[in-house]
Amino acid sequence: MDATSAPSTLMTGPSRAVALEVLLRGPVSRSEIARRLDLSAGSLTRLAKPLVDHGLLVEVDAGGDPESGTVRRTRPLDINPAAHHFIGAKVTGDDVHAVLTTMRAGVVASAHTPLPGRDPASVVAAVRELTGQLTAEHPTISRVGVSLGGRVMDHTTVTEAPFLGWSQDVPLGSLLADALGTPVTVDNDLLALTRAEHWFGAARGHDRFAVITIGAGVGYGLVMHDTIVDTPDVGVGLLGHCPLDPMGPLCPSGHRGCATAMLSEHSIRAAVSVGLCRPVTYDECLDLAADGDPVATAVVTASGRALGRLLAAVANFTLVQKIVLTGEGVRLAEVARSAVDEGIHADRAQRAVPLDVDVQHSDFTHWARGAAATAIQTYVLGDAPASG
Repeated sequence: MDATSAPSTLMTGPSRAVALEVLLRGPVSRSEIARRLDLSAGSLTRLAKPLVDHGLLVEVDAGGDPESGTVRRTRPLDINPAAHHFIGAKVTGDDVHAVLTTMRAGVVASAHTPLPGRDPASVVAAVRELTGQLTAEHPTISRVGVSLGGRVMDHTTVTEAPFLGWSQDVPLGSLLADALGTPVTVDNDLLALTRAEHWFGAARGHDRFAVITIGAGVGYGLVMHDTIVDTPDVGVGLLGHCPLDPMGPLCPSGHRGCATAMLSEHSIRAAVSVGLCRPVTYDECLDLAADGDPVATAVVTASGRALGRLLAAVANFTLVQKIVLTGEGVRLAEVARSAVDEGIHADRAQRAVPLDVDVQHSDFTHWARGAAATAIQTYVLGDAPASG
């Protein structure tokens, strides 16, 4: 039987738990699965067999030591990542970026298209167009995930999307499901990105960590005790209002020296442009700072120090030891590395555990992959993405 035709009824109850264990930790031995799920060997065999028969799980080579002749008698189980495919789409105010992924969120193909408009019909049309392009060679997909900046209720209704100008409820999930003929899950983009890092990314295997993004704004996601903190306030951008420098510039909300004022690409560009009396791009600001330009160096150093203070504040308040730092503006952390470290050390106790800051370069494909991760979670766990 074609693996993609494995019925969703397999992903229920104890069988779902087995599949999830292998998806997140595979390749993994049967004895380890049984131990972690408190199953007998016979029960595990009974639950795993249909998953293997339908191609969702596969046996993989356990290795061994050829010189000593040692060969493991049991073969670990792993997910067949190509058993199911998913679409993830990230919607911005100007365009839509989409990816086709495997079941472990491995990107198989990507595409993007400008938005013909910011109304719901235009968004649906753009996602439908990209889905058609990406499924030309993989016509069977299990679910579509869509993420955007704003508030999302019940993973289907967008209640607010500032970049699109939406301030009233939009049933985007049902509109897309009708247009695509495929189940659709809608998520806040920061939550979706955090889900991807939790299950398949830099924080895989960590039960508590934070995700901070810098770019057009400042975003924040949090996982505690293996559970993502899912709240409508994620879409408000609360961390962007965190005060960092009492002498800093103003943000659009009138806050002086807040995270948005100190770390957003627009704010950094504006400050350097004023000093140089000419417009500059964000990358040019960083290039000039790296080359020692006095104006750019002063601005980027102040921003780097503010970023370090923000990282320290998040770690101090949540007690996480790992932070994934990403977003389109993340190059700041490298150009201003010494200033970032200075900001962290200034606000962290000397005896505190060293903070693990994992800098991940990203583009909109990375965000789209987050939307696919939400779709994968929904498929594996049921009607709503995982809180953990």
